[in-house]
Amino acid sequence: MRLASGHVAVQLEGEELAKIQRDFEGYSKGLVRLTPGRWVLPAPYTKFADKIYNTKFRETDVVIMTYPKCGTTWTQEVVWTMRNNPNLDHPKASAPVSVRSPFMDSDMLMTMGKEGSRSLMTEYLKDAVPDADPDEGIALQLTAHTPDPRTIKTHLPFSLMTPDLLDTTKVIYVARNPKDVVLSFLHHTRFMKFINYVGTLDQFVDYFVNSQLIYGPYWEHLREAWSRRDHPNMHFLFYEDMKADPKAELRKLNQFLGTDLTEEQLEKIVHYTSFESMKKHEQEALKGKNMDAFVNQEVVKKDGGFYRKGEAGGWKEQLTEEQVAKIDAWTEKNASNLGINFKYSI
Repeated sequence: MRLASGHVAVQLEGEELAKIQRDFEGYSKGLVRLTPGRWVLPAPYTKFADKIYNTKFRETDVVIMTYPKCGTTWTQEVVWTMRNNPNLDHPKASAPVSVRSPFMDSDMLMTMGKEGSRSLMTEYLKDAVPDADPDEGIALQLTAHTPDPRTIKTHLPFSLMTPDLLDTTKVIYVARNPKDVVLSFLHHTRFMKFINYVGTLDQFVDYFVNSQLIYGPYWEHLREAWSRRDHPNMHFLFYEDMKADPKAELRKLNQFLGTDLTEEQLEKIVHYTSFESMKKHEQEALKGKNMDAFVNQEVVKKDGGFYRKGEAGGWKEQLTEEQVAKIDAWTEKNASNLGINFKYSI
């Protein structure tokens, strides 16, 4: 199947698909691999791919782009707050961040498993667009009807987005040490029922370095962004820098976004968007909602939910020497060609 982006999508099959579906029980609808790039995505992506690619962005938009679990939601909340809620008094600030700041490519995730967040997100869609048809894409319609200024999240790489994206709007790309990414992604795939990963950490590391996780390959995703880092509408930041000195990074964002916030406002936003504060906000926003349909509560009780630890360098306590060596060799092979040096890599 040829997509508007020029990529060809081919269904995974045979032993490769059988192995992945054994370990990721939520992938019942299959997966596709796109070439060029060898991107792996849920099969339902093909239904929404051209709509995503042809999305008309606005000059006032800001797109937050990352490979999964690189601090997207945190950056998303920081940017939305800086642009829409600098005085922390916005009437809709209590709504989930994914409603205020839509995750535009999440329709394929909501429809790929036996269970998912589709029913909950449909409620939010009907509130925003009473006559909307959920089958046409809940996230895409929320994106289209979000009032300006929009802050939009995506995990897709540049090559699967409209080619004039950077010439139209601002993009913030967040990168994170792959050793922390693999652990955060592992947790996410275990507690979200629409993925329901049941394999081991060692197997997950193999999936990661072999570019068999959705939204992969990791290094190609990063390379496409890194090569555009000098574009005036591009802001490239590292998760580790945000953790080490959030106010310093907010100052840079303040200049990039042109939000003209005061030091006092930035200080308040740093506190408001801290890990513990965001965890509390999300719990309040989802209070009373039926989360059992798409969240594995046993995993949440044991290891935490969407906001797990929010650390940089936590891999040192969880990865084995063999796993570290495998990721280091993979990183050495790929990062050296990019000129990127991740903090906490040793």
